Amino acid sequence: RNQKNQSSEVTFILLGFSEYPELRGPLFLVFLTIYTVTVLGNLGMIVVIHVNPKLHTPMYFFLSHLSFVDFCYSTAVTPKLLENLVVEDRTISFTGCIMQFFFACIFVVTETFLLAVMAYDRFVAVCNPLLYSAVMSQKLCYLLVGASFSWGIACSLTSTYFLLTLSFCGINFINNFVCEHGAIVAVSCSDPYISQKIILVSATFNNFLFCPQGP
Repeated sequence: RNQKNQSSEVTFILLGFSEYPELRGPLFLVFLTIYTVTVLGNLGMIVVIHVNPKLHTPMYFFLSHLSFVDFCYSTAVTPKLLENLVVEDRTISFTGCIMQFFFACIFVVTETFLLAVMAYDRFVAVCNPLLYSAVMSQKLCYLLVGASFSWGIACSLTSTYFLLTLSFCGINFINNFVCEHGAIVAVSCSDPYISQKIILVSATFNNFLFCPQGP
C-alpha cells in the first residue's frame, strides 16, 4: 500500500493510564512537576556552564550536552503524555507517532553514548591526570559529541525505516503512553520479524560498545 495513503488512514490511540481514570488528575500534576523540574534543571545547567568560564572544561562540556539531550527527550515524550491525561481524545496520527519514536530513539541512543564518553573522560582524568589536557583536547571533545549524535541519528533512521515498511490497519490501540517500538510493532498487520531483529541487533551492538571491555 502507498505509504502516503496509509499515513492518512491509520490512527493510533495511546491507552496510557486510561484504566485508572481517578488517578489522571494526580498523575497530571506529578508528571507536570517532574517535567517542569527537568526542563528548568537542564536548561539552567546549560546556561550556567555557558556563562561561567571556570566550567569550560571537557567534563562540563559533556554535561551540558547531556542536559540538552535529556531536555530534548523529555520534550519529545512528556507533552503528549500530559495532554492524554486531561483530554478524552487520546489519538495520535500515524505521522505523529512515528516522529515521536524517531526523536525519542535519537535522544535515547545519544544519551547512552554520551554517558560512555563521560566515563572515558573521567577515566583519563583519574588514570592520566598529567596528560589529561593533551588527551581530552577540544577537537576530541567535539568529535566524541558529534559521533554520539551521529550514531543516535543513524540508529533512529534505520529503526524508523523498518517501522515504515510495516502495514497498519485503521484504528490501533497502543497499550502505552508513548509510541515506542515494541508497542507500535504489536499492532502491525504485517510480519514484524525484520523490524524486531533490527532493533535486537542494534541494541546488542550498542550495549557491546557501551560496556567497558576488560584487558
